[in-house]
Amino acid sequence: MKMSGINLFFLAVLAVFASLLTDAYDPDPLQDFCVAVNDTTNAVFVNGKICKDPKTVTSDDFYHSGLNKPGEIISQYGSKVSLVFIDQLAGLNTLGISIVRIDFAVGGVNPPHSHPHASEILLCTEGTLYAGFISSNPSNPGDKNRLFAKILNPGDVFVFPKGLIHFQYNLGNDTTAVAIASLNSQNPGVVTLSKAVFGSDPPVNPEALVKGFQLDIEVVRQLQSLTWIGNG
Repeated sequence: MKMSGINLFFLAVLAVFASLLTDAYDPDPLQDFCVAVNDTTNAVFVNGKICKDPKTVTSDDFYHSGLNKPGEIISQYGSKVSLVFIDQLAGLNTLGISIVRIDFAVGGVNPPHSHPHASEILLCTEGTLYAGFISSNPSNPGDKNRLFAKILNPGDVFVFPKGLIHFQYNLGNDTTAVAIASLNSQNPGVVTLSKAVFGSDPPVNPEALVKGFQLDIEVVRQLQSLTWIGNG
């Protein structure tokens, strides 16, 4: 039996509405704020995380100080990332934003890493930074990934798209550098490439890394023997 044009039209409309209902979600907060709290006995609302009772919320829940102070640089990378994520500022919960300060020693680097949950915008406030990101794999496996990089001076801004590998390096021969970065997630997540690949627990099978990185087995074992830390 043939279907009329009207019946086909209504079936198409129903299919569209069905797909909309399937994909529907509400990514925005459903209330003014949701200050995170660990004490479940004082929590009355849930919106992404357990929320503090709005009646007990104060201005301090939305306040954090200290980004004017240099971070103590002790890592082998020569950099320190001072975080203001949800763990440092509970009022960020459900708001989809966070901020960090990055201090660089002479020759310091914020090593190649990615943020699975956020894009990032970085402002250079002191010194000279070489900053860049690398594109995802092109459709042709033989083509090279593209590097997008700039030299940043105070007042310059650079954007790192969500999920892409990026880095910053202090070019100053005898000067430190500072940057402030904002991310569009309260918990952007960080994957430091060197630590993830060579410092995982349990370690990746060395033979897989030999093939994957085209390295000698002794080089891989030596890299896996090092103590790796994340950006921080």
